[in-house]
Amino acid sequence: RSNAGETVTWSESVDTVLANKEGLAAFRTFLKSEFSEENVEFWLACEDFKKTKSSTKIASKARKIYSDFIQADAPKEINIDFHTKNDISENISEPTLSCFDAAQRSVYSLMAKDSFPRFLRSEVYKELVKKHQDRNQKRWLPFL
Repeated sequence: RSNAGETVTWSESVDTVLANKEGLAAFRTFLKSEFSEENVEFWLACEDFKKTKSSTKIASKARKIYSDFIQADAPKEINIDFHTKNDISENISEPTLSCFDAAQRSVYSLMAKDSFPRFLRSEVYKELVKKHQDRNQKRWLPFL
């Protein structure tokens, strides 16, 4: 469970939000409201993919990420430049653990520079901070 101090530290960087279960859930809720949750879903899929050990799993997970996020008209298509998309398309038949790195950096950068600052100004984030502050006050002032 997060405390108010931790909720406030989320404002320091997108990494602190992505690394915290409750922060990630709140960020996802916010991205859904902006119709851009595919970005965080892709980032998480890449994080999971990079931990894959088995070569058969690498191939199947890479194909799944490709069909979900990269290929034209993918159900959760991410917005990446033509060259990055093209490089992935050319190498997807023999994927490596780093095959999505450029796309992941691009999506991360987009979230950090674009979505994240809006998230910090959003009602979703403000409500979460307030909830944690209220919880902390109750903890310290049980006699009120």
